Amino acid sequence: MHIEQLRDFCIAKKGVTEHFPFDDVTLVFKVMHKMFALSGLEKWEKGEESINLKCDPEKALELRGEYEGVNPGFHMSKKHWNTVTINTSDVSDKMVFELINNSYDLVVSGLTKKAQKELENL
Repeated sequence: MHIEQLRDFCIAKKGVTEHFPFDDVTLVFKVMHKMFALSGLEKWEKGEESINLKCDPEKALELRGEYEGVNPGFHMSKKHWNTVTINTSDVSDKMVFELINNSYDLVVSGLTKKAQKELENL
């Protein structure tokens, strides 16, 4: 997978915007102003592709036990975030896309009713 594929997949989701709130190399995807995915661009340049994704705490532990390429979120809440290694792990591109969808859906479900309604109307 290339960073462009990852970006295209994330940005195509309803209500998603991209930002660089921390520095000029950490790409963050938000839905209705809430983070659901982030990736360090400098890591992609070094061939160390990864993405941080939000996850249900129980599912996060399950995934970490099942896949070498899923680890506690780097620089994130280890309970709610996973770092998923891309291209060099046992996690397929299809699985990465599923985990992105899961993260997006998890964040959307946690939005206020007002924000969910706004998202529906976009």
